[in-house]
Amino acid sequence: MARKRIERNLAFDESKGRYYVYFDYGRDGTGQRVRGTKTFSDLMEARKALCEFELRRLQRRLRPPARMTLKEWLDYWLEEVIRPNREDTTYYCYRNIAWNHIIPALGRIPLQDLEPRHIQRYYGDMLRDKELGTNTVHKHHILLHTALKAAFRQGILPENPVDRVEPPRLACPKQFFYTPEQLGVLFTQVEGHPLELVVKLAGYLGLRRSEICGLRWENVDLERHLIHICSVRTTAGGSVVVKQPKTSHSIRKLGIAGLDDLEDLLRREAQRQATRKKADPHWTDSGYVVVRPDGGPSDPNRVTAAFHSFIQEHGLPPITIHGLRHTFASVANSARVPLLDIGKTLGHKDCAITGRVYTHIFDQTHQEVLNTVAACIAARK
Repeated sequence: MARKRIERNLAFDESKGRYYVYFDYGRDGTGQRVRGTKTFSDLMEARKALCEFELRRLQRRLRPPARMTLKEWLDYWLEEVIRPNREDTTYYCYRNIAWNHIIPALGRIPLQDLEPRHIQRYYGDMLRDKELGTNTVHKHHILLHTALKAAFRQGILPENPVDRVEPPRLACPKQFFYTPEQLGVLFTQVEGHPLELVVKLAGYLGLRRSEICGLRWENVDLERHLIHICSVRTTAGGSVVVKQPKTSHSIRKLGIAGLDDLEDLLRREAQRQATRKKADPHWTDSGYVVVRPDGGPSDPNRVTAAFHSFIQEHGLPPITIHGLRHTFASVANSARVPLLDIGKTLGHKDCAITGRVYTHIFDQTHQEVLNTVAACIAARK
């Protein structure tokens, strides 16, 4: 055999030039010996890893882990680690990925037998056979890495096998947005329609769908021309969730002085709802700005579906509500608004996020920048 024992739990493979360290956990509840293996190119690194493992085992009194499957671990991790410590939206997103994709493909593999090749093949199967996008499969990679990192930290795995896997390469998402002319056409077409307020809040202010659906009248100050974004309505697991924005930077005040069209629309809607409240005993006074026909708060998914139908019925270029947020960013950038100010208005933590999210849109102005520089050079010849 090419692999020769150097000392206890340490061997060398002459053909591969690699040192093998064996992490011995003893026997599990079924009497089976549980071991892990890691390779090194340097003998000192291998011995250091083995010593650190033995020291950690003595310090923490590591017991042999139970012989659980990946499915059993993911179920435990979702319910005991993620659900109590993350937003409902994060929990349901992780659960859907695990239940619909990872568990059917890898769930039966014993956790200690899960190898990088299993995970690498899984990524390939998702890309080729399931025809999922690279960005989608990259989310699976993040979930697996996070879940198995927790198993490593709890002493169930000797290492995280995802660390030795090549993740799917992220692709720059294509952002759909309107030109100012197309946005003007949309504004004209939507006048008087129930979606008018949704469209103009997104187009004029760059609000997210969840921020529009979560906006309450108590956070709209028409006297001071301010809108306070401090609550969102979104979906999670088929239910509507009301919560604070994901980050503190998304909590912001937006001045609407000068946006006469939007202010007039808000005043008319406030008056309409007040009139309905007095005249209709079946009216629900929910306190939200964007409401259903009966006054109840809008379902974000229904708003999306209604907007999609409106775009199709009027023969307008395909775009989503979030695409109107992209349009806002594009128009602001074309107007030479500093990136920092655009990011603050959109609720980003810093301008690096704004640049990364909207790089595809902002790249459209490169030609104008190059032409300006060329003109300056030509003028000095």
